[in-house]
Amino acid sequence: MPTRATQTGRVRVRAGEGHQGYLTKALWAKVAGTICLIALMLYIADPAPHSSGGTAFGYISGTASAGLILWLTALGVRKRAMTRGRWSLKGWTSAHVWLGLSLIVVVTLHTAFDFGWNLHTLAYALMMVVILSGLFGVTMYQTIPSRMSANRGETTEAQMLEALRAIDRQLDAAAQPLDHETAAWVLASIDEDPFAGSFVNRLSGQYPRCRTEAAQAAIRRLTGSRADMGDDPLERVDALLEKKQALLARMRRHMRLKALLEIWLYVHVPLTFATIAAVAAHVVAVFFFW
Repeated sequence: MPTRATQTGRVRVRAGEGHQGYLTKALWAKVAGTICLIALMLYIADPAPHSSGGTAFGYISGTASAGLILWLTALGVRKRAMTRGRWSLKGWTSAHVWLGLSLIVVVTLHTAFDFGWNLHTLAYALMMVVILSGLFGVTMYQTIPSRMSANRGETTEAQMLEALRAIDRQLDAAAQPLDHETAAWVLASIDEDPFAGSFVNRLSGQYPRCRTEAAQAAIRRLTGSRADMGDDPLERVDALLEKKQALLARMRRHMRLKALLEIWLYVHVPLTFATIAAVAAHVVAVFFFW
């Protein structure tokens, strides 16, 4: 893929570097595995590991886990500064993914498997949902960018939108000879916002109230009832609507893929802060009310 460079030329970052190949970085996978192994060994060595999380191991693992959660949250800030080297966006994201996964083991051992309907279990449950949503996000970033690129081909979003406007201009000219009622269908298609629709429409890729589809159906009802089309303007309009439908389908696939790429953040980010709040409340409860 093409590279982008800063004005100074000192930093060159490949497009998509932050999300491609970071799972292959062995360093942070080894660090995470080592943390899990150490936690398991300390848990087994604890004199009373199965009573509750309030043992020496429980306090150590809890403090380490809380600090790690805060550190991982810094990825949202770090993503804004792309650099090379060990602490590049790719390296930071690799650390975020693998160390985040290590929390599953460390925090579960920290709980000593003592779950119930309480604040402490709530903090654990929120953390697990955040991790699972993060795994979903990892999957999306590994698969969707290439699908978006394949769908766009050699065109950009702006070029697709300009092509759509060009078709609308041609439709406007082609609809001039039509009667008022038929032209109204075509004008409704031209006036339609290609980005209209709810988030559910974007996510599903289904637009049941598409005016372009309705216009084409109306035109084809008319053309189907006429045996001899000849040099009929309806034929020209139908061909343009067909072309517009194909382009709209590409644009809507693009919007659907973008929605899939973003939807996990609506869970991951808010619940990250909810987890931090629950962990803080958990710490306060442990040190001041137990």
